Amino acid sequence: MPPKVAVIEDDRDLSGLLCYAFEQEGFEFSGTHDGASASEFCVREQPDAIVLDVMLPGMDGFSICQQLREDPRFRDTPVIFLTARTEEADRLHGLENGGDDYVVKPFSVRELVARVKLRLRGRGGLDTVHRLGDLELDIERREVRLGGKTVAVTATEFQLLERMMRQPGHVFSRASLLDSVWGVACNVTDRTVDVHVRRLRRKLEPDPSKPRYIRSVRGFGYTVKDADAPSRDLNGNAAEA
Repeated sequence: MPPKVAVIEDDRDLSGLLCYAFEQEGFEFSGTHDGASASEFCVREQPDAIVLDVMLPGMDGFSICQQLREDPRFRDTPVIFLTARTEEADRLHGLENGGDDYVVKPFSVRELVARVKLRLRGRGGLDTVHRLGDLELDIERREVRLGGKTVAVTATEFQLLERMMRQPGHVFSRASLLDSVWGVACNVTDRTVDVHVRRLRRKLEPDPSKPRYIRSVRGFGYTVKDADAPSRDLNGNAAEA
């Protein structure tokens, strides 16, 4: 299961941006905009990490964090504060109230995602090796292994495979893969994804014409699934390989 991050932030535009950023990195996202019901929200969602704005309607982030730390279920859950307050006293106050990190607005979304990953990795909540049958993708070593043997792939092929293996069974459109691997401003086409998928299949599949891992979904895009799990299209019908 992908790690779940809960974002408690009353700025809906920022929350939407964070939702996009975390989902692009393979997280499951949940969010709320109300401080008063934030604790109940976390109890319901059971996130692996919490991004918590300080200034919220109903209850401030420091008080929410105190409430969560009193609940045994959230004593070890990483909490990263978001705030426009820059004073050292506010930063210390946040950490003293149970926060694990403190990010000042404006901030880099990539840096925030990286900080959440670091906190999860430190407590064993974020896998660094993804497996599908005999196929392994080692994020820290930047290696792809098949049956225990290292397979040479390019940096782009690794990124493409990583993006899909973070969410096995999820169907990715070509447009979403282009966006997350090549970037929205890059002058490439959907055909680029198909070319790289064919290259990966030649390297990873015993029979590239009948792929076991990287499966096509008719009229939409690609998914990676365990070899024993049949691929389905969006209507639940058997998908083409």
